[in-house]
Amino acid sequence: MPQLPTGTVTFLFTDIEGSTRLAQDRAADWPRLLGRHRELIREAVARHGGVEVSTEGDSFFVAFDSATGGLAAAADAQRALAAEPWPEDAEVRVRMGLHTGEAEVRDGTYVGVAVHRAARIGSAGHGGQVLISDSTRALVVESLPPGIGLLALGRHRLKDLEGDEGLTQLVVDDLPTEFPPLRTLDATPNNLPTQVTSFCGREDEVREVTELLAQVRLLTLTGPAGTGKTRLALRVAAGVMDRFPDGVFFVPLGSISEVELVIPTIAHEVGLPDRGGSHPMERLTAHLRDRTTLLVLDNFEQVLGAAPLVGELLSGVASLSVLATSRSPLHVYAEHEYGVPPLDVPDLRHLPALDKLSQYESVALFIDRARAAVPTFMVRNENAAAIAEICYRLDGLPLAIELAAARVKLLTPQAILARLAQSTTLLTGGARDLPARQQTLRGAIDWSYDLLDEGDRRLFAGFSIFVGGAGLEAVEAVCDDPDLDVLDHLASLVDKSLARRGETADGEPRFSMLETIRDYALEKLRDSGRHDEIAERHATWYLDLVERAADAVMGADKRRWLDTLDVEHENLRGAVSWAIETGHAETAMRFVSALWRFWQMRGYLKEGLERTRAALAMPGAADVPALRARALDAAGGLAYWIGDGDAALDYYEQELALHRELGDRAGEAWTLYSLSFTWTYTKSRRLGSGKLDKERLERAHEIVKEAVRIYDEIGDRSGQAQALWAQSNVLWALDPETTDEAFHEAQRTAHDALQLFREMGDSFMIGWTCYTLALTAIRLHELDQARALLAESIRIFDEAGDVTGYVLVLDGFAAVAFHDEDWERAARLSGAVSTLERRTGTGLAPPNRLLLRFDPDRLKDEPATAAVWAEGERMTIPEAVAYALEGADAPRREG
Repeated sequence: MPQLPTGTVTFLFTDIEGSTRLAQDRAADWPRLLGRHRELIREAVARHGGVEVSTEGDSFFVAFDSATGGLAAAADAQRALAAEPWPEDAEVRVRMGLHTGEAEVRDGTYVGVAVHRAARIGSAGHGGQVLISDSTRALVVESLPPGIGLLALGRHRLKDLEGDEGLTQLVVDDLPTEFPPLRTLDATPNNLPTQVTSFCGREDEVREVTELLAQVRLLTLTGPAGTGKTRLALRVAAGVMDRFPDGVFFVPLGSISEVELVIPTIAHEVGLPDRGGSHPMERLTAHLRDRTTLLVLDNFEQVLGAAPLVGELLSGVASLSVLATSRSPLHVYAEHEYGVPPLDVPDLRHLPALDKLSQYESVALFIDRARAAVPTFMVRNENAAAIAEICYRLDGLPLAIELAAARVKLLTPQAILARLAQSTTLLTGGARDLPARQQTLRGAIDWSYDLLDEGDRRLFAGFSIFVGGAGLEAVEAVCDDPDLDVLDHLASLVDKSLARRGETADGEPRFSMLETIRDYALEKLRDSGRHDEIAERHATWYLDLVERAADAVMGADKRRWLDTLDVEHENLRGAVSWAIETGHAETAMRFVSALWRFWQMRGYLKEGLERTRAALAMPGAADVPALRARALDAAGGLAYWIGDGDAALDYYEQELALHRELGDRAGEAWTLYSLSFTWTYTKSRRLGSGKLDKERLERAHEIVKEAVRIYDEIGDRSGQAQALWAQSNVLWALDPETTDEAFHEAQRTAHDALQLFREMGDSFMIGWTCYTLALTAIRLHELDQARALLAESIRIFDEAGDVTGYVLVLDGFAAVAFHDEDWERAARLSGAVSTLERRTGTGLAPPNRLLLRFDPDRLKDEPATAAVWAEGERMTIPEAVAYALEGADAPRREG
């Protein structure tokens, strides 16, 4: 791309008038017409030194380092377009706008108000017309090319821009000079307030609302405080003025609360004088009846009782349309509701590169408003993450982001973020010419809260105990109140935009709050004196859920239960934290005992272990030995999966002692089974020498044989199968340096276990036994067999969404490729595994690699495979699974 001019630049915007109609009416000719139009404009631009910045559809954005060059290019382009023999009834007429100013180059394009001004000037004209700004006129007036003149059109207000602009029309010899009135805010009677700040983002919402307004006569924009409903309504209203030649009128209702004042207020804003003595509705209806008009009724939630009057007005005036903004829908006939979403926010786990961060509308708004406060403000590596998290924490709410950005006068983004974590009182100091409710985020939410009845307020406060939302069953159980119809009041909160309704993957309704609103509601709950009661109900409800899920996550329906727990994870975190912080040791230990398999299978290992350790350390935790044994088992399992065998060993030995004290033979056998893995997978397995600790392995063998004996004694068939599988894992590690006999014995034992698991339909253990058999097959160079076993295993784990299962099985696929000398496949899979290991904390792959003589690090460091490794690191889980299975379906050769 050519170098973009810098400094003082003249910008040219062009587009085809009536392009949508042409594309529809002349569908067969349209590609040729569009292409020829582009050729003519590009020839004129190139002739005068212009640089094409971007082209979208039928529009051009061009930059010139000379205002005279831009003017001459526009004139030449119009001459060429006029001379072109277009088909009958298919003349291509292009409108153009020129403006000269300073603009910053960022991400390969221009940004700044000068660009917006040039675009608005272009859109104000008509096909065949060229408009220029005062700044461009001043630069060319003394050096006009031959055959070109200027015609002053006066000053005009442009959409979304502060102040007005002097516009001049280019007069080109032998080309038309008479055009309809300009498409500016002055062309249509209106009272739209001038916007003193630029409008950021919302392209999709503007397009959708504009299209809806062409189809319906009453459109209500709903959303919580600070979502930007008013700004969106004003942007749309300014953009549809040509549809309403008799006027577009903004009617602010935020300052009134009396229903009877609504119609007189509308009459006043449309310029209807108060005659006195006559009925306001009759006079307004008569005034608007023969006019095509748009009313923008702002903040209607303040006067919802007047909604029937709006319906009456629409019935009496067929050419009237209404665009309303409200926290609640009006609930009148033919109303169409459009929920205004917050701005999109970055994913904090996967932040884009610095130059791509502003693609998120919330970040772009923060940057824009920060520069308004401090013109030299820049996004840098040291503040980018803080800006992203500010936008995330503020839920993408425009008002909240604007208030936070204004603080850059005093604080860095990092300091703003730190203070936000403490209190939203930081979000004050909005523009003094805004209504008081919009000068602080709290004021905006106060405004909504004051409109609630007492039942709504009680549920609003109680519902705040949920973190990340909840289903209706949970809300009704936790917020149960004999004087409260939870369903009715929840519907009311949704109506008033203080709660949001969504759906789970299986179509069940789920309700939530924006975090900024939830913080406010939680404060109300604490002030009410009901917080402790509601928090205990919340913990009780979720404890029942996780204890029902504990066995189910190991069964045939595991995926549904794991997904349910994932959806509720924020609530589970909140409930566990409450139990620990308030000293409910039994509750805390029951939680961690029931949750540990979920934490393990969904990759929350370190978090789970920290919470389990905290529960075990609570006063009174030792007073319930049976429950403590279960919590110790959870700690041992999580430590083992992280790869900390020594910590796991300690937890399991404590658990074993408790089971023996209690005379719990089944518990004793289970812990011996678990201990056998711990003795096998200890830190000694990963010594730099690469040698195995023979004494530990023999100890593991003795332990697992004892577990088999106890399971036989008590007749636990499932336990017998699991102990046999554990025994196969010990056997294949016993003597790998001298003979393959240990591997063959491990295979036989694992096959016995697999047969039992298949008879019992235990898919979880079928997956892990196939994995064990695959490892022995790799060590015995039976690579096709290993691929088939790994394929069966990963399909089982994929069905459940078992993230830590992915880590080990994908690593197994990488080892197969490595031994098959398919270095590229091994490197790409190993890159994917390395990302999953970092994300989940899983630490069990390194010991297996030692036994398989598989060293993926060399692939990461080798120049020939380093790039492929990096590609693997960026793969998603579905991509990595599909890639692994693709390799399994294409066997290579035996080693």
